[in-house]
Amino acid sequence: MLRFCDDPLHVVMTNNTGERALRPVKTQIKISGCHQSETGAANWLKIRSYLDSARKHGLGAFEAIQRAFTGKLWMPPITTT
Repeated sequence: MLRFCDDPLHVVMTNNTGERALRPVKTQIKISGCHQSETGAANWLKIRSYLDSARKHGLGAFEAIQRAFTGKLWMPPITTT
């Protein structure tokens, strides 16, 4: 809350983005009951994580997938504190 008060233009006040990232996982489980295998679930989550990270950094899903298939994999910027 204090971080939001200090910089309200760049910090969101809710954790809704985290909840939004989990929603497709829960929907998939509701529809199919579960994934067919643990390996399939792990691969699905890796792809979701890659696309969510790309989207949060302003890159569209199509462009992120295109880069992955053409060998120009997008990586988030490394920040040091």
